[in-house]
Amino acid sequence: MTTEAAPTRYMRDRAHSARISAPLRPFAWPAPDATEDEATHLRRALLERDEPSAALVRAIREDRTVTLAQFRLALHEGIDAVVDAPAELRDYFRMLEDTPAWVDRDKIALGGRALRRARSDVGDVLAYGSLLGGYNNSGPLPILTGTGRLTGARTARRIAETGTWWNGCVADGGLDRFGEGFTLSVHVRLMHAFVDYHYEYETDWDSSDRGLPINQFDQAGTLGLFSITFLLHTRILGVRYTWEEADAVLHLWCYVGWLMGVDPRWLPFEQRAGLRMMYHIGASAPAADEHSHVLSKALVEVPLHTKFSRFDKLRRRYEYERGLSLATTLLGPAAVRALEVPVRPPWYPVGRVVVNTVKHRVIGRFPAGKRYLQRLGERQLTENALRLLDGEHAEVPPITG
Repeated sequence: MTTEAAPTRYMRDRAHSARISAPLRPFAWPAPDATEDEATHLRRALLERDEPSAALVRAIREDRTVTLAQFRLALHEGIDAVVDAPAELRDYFRMLEDTPAWVDRDKIALGGRALRRARSDVGDVLAYGSLLGGYNNSGPLPILTGTGRLTGARTARRIAETGTWWNGCVADGGLDRFGEGFTLSVHVRLMHAFVDYHYEYETDWDSSDRGLPINQFDQAGTLGLFSITFLLHTRILGVRYTWEEADAVLHLWCYVGWLMGVDPRWLPFEQRAGLRMMYHIGASAPAADEHSHVLSKALVEVPLHTKFSRFDKLRRRYEYERGLSLATTLLGPAAVRALEVPVRPPWYPVGRVVVNTVKHRVIGRFPAGKRYLQRLGERQLTENALRLLDGEHAEVPPITG
């Protein structure tokens, strides 16, 4: 593909995007800018999709040789549970169950334990680092605002649904064939393929401007937000990982990315390479727009719509200000201003660093202390997920064909 053939969103707001992604630039040294080969692959990724899932969607929507009921049965009980399973469905699940040789189950287990230990910081980083940070790439956002599911009070539910998927992926055994992380990741993968089909063929989506509705560029960036930048942001808050644990965390997310249809080229197998990739994606992404502003406002105002059993009004204001402080620290003032989110001093992250330093670098250095933090973290993950929806467990939405 030539530069001229790339969607117009690529490098459209170069100066602006450079300021937003500047915090990641030092990690891409000594030659931070994308090489011609790297730039070519970035441009191509905007017009590349998850082809196996696209073929399955066509079999469901156009050929009518596969049904969603058959897909769900195969996903949860295995392909052999589907009587006279269509060839397209058998091929799809044969691909999913043909686990790459590089997958190391021991590493996945270690990565899951390390992530569960991060406990209450998980929700903060997912919301104010991963989700909010992703809104600075406006390319795919019309899809989110078009559904209406990330505006107003529904934002809390969407965050909780993301947390359900995340918890499933990092649970002990969650990425085994019938684990919750495996099934939810494959479920979301096909759901994305349906979204891509709908917007590409049934709306006025302009791929020459924004690229494909669901493309490898945006999928790689989203995976990076949940993996490599998640590691960076939790470390900023004082969470400690050994190099072995950090490597295992990335390994876990590489497998999740593979399950979700991300091309292996974009899997962040190594920390420095992953940060370099995220810098290049951020530097070439289109600037925040009106879609970004709507989504960002809804996200940061979630605490203002949350019910607290005691000191309700005071707690709402505190949680709102705490979130703004986190966002400013994790993303940087330039990124927060671009989203039209109020900037705040880093008062909360500073206190959090002190607390986490004691927990992870003092208590966590002793075997008994580390086991204690592990138990505490896993319990708080569950409690935090239930608190967001007032005790309700959020389910990932079903696929509608």
